[in-house]
Amino acid sequence: MFRKKLFIKKIKEKLEKERTLIEEQLQSFAKKDKKLAGDWETRFPKFNGGNLEEAADEVEEYESLLPIEFSLENRLRDINLALEKIKKRRYGKCEKCEKEIPRERLKVCPEARFCLKCQKR
Repeated sequence: MFRKKLFIKKIKEKLEKERTLIEEQLQSFAKKDKKLAGDWETRFPKFNGGNLEEAADEVEEYESLLPIEFSLENRLRDINLALEKIKKRRYGKCEKCEKEIPRERLKVCPEARFCLKCQKR
């Protein structure tokens, strides 16, 4: 039992550290949506009447950041779900089959929601 508590404590620390890093990444190019929890909005460039080529470059950069925002938001959502499960003492169980997710998988991917068997389905 002590080993499991220690394992969960380490995983929680890892998840919290990862959450902080992801939020810092998102803050560098996006802002939190105040109306929708967990949603971030990539900042659209403001044009100051400059040249069209610069404006086009800024729009292109904005468009390239959208899939990054989406990916980081999803990862952040999964991390927050894992932290919530730790709080509710439900961490480490597969959401489909309810079996324990192997510790080796959780070490590599602490926000894992499914065992490998269910993940592949």
